[in-house]
Amino acid sequence: MANRDVRLALWSGTNFSVRRILFRRGGVAVRDLGAFRFNNVLSSFRLRNVVQSSEVTLVLFSRINFQGSFRVFRGSQNVANLGAFNFNNVTSSFIVVGRNLTNAEIAQIQRTGRPPRDILIIRQ
Repeated sequence: MANRDVRLALWSGTNFSVRRILFRRGGVAVRDLGAFRFNNVLSSFRLRNVVQSSEVTLVLFSRINFQGSFRVFRGSQNVANLGAFNFNNVTSSFIVVGRNLTNAEIAQIQRTGRPPRDILIIRQ
């Protein structure tokens, strides 16, 4: 399954600095980054699918439970400063999966508050 090939590293500082949280070997949905004492501090990240680099989606949400404004990142990439996307120190919840989520799927997640199946869900 593609979700096991997903890697995500989050940093509280720009340019991949300060505090780091790693998610390895799986898709994950975090309803509230407060569970990691990481609410509204995300500034940079590295996103990978180690088998098929184009097949990964990260959706960052400004509110808990996949609500509020959001930013979508598809494909393996490094983002050194979320300020370039007007999203520095804003993220309160996120979803990362080992495939490309469509805009319609993301809208459904926001509407229902339910992430895709077959991923780990972390609540506070």
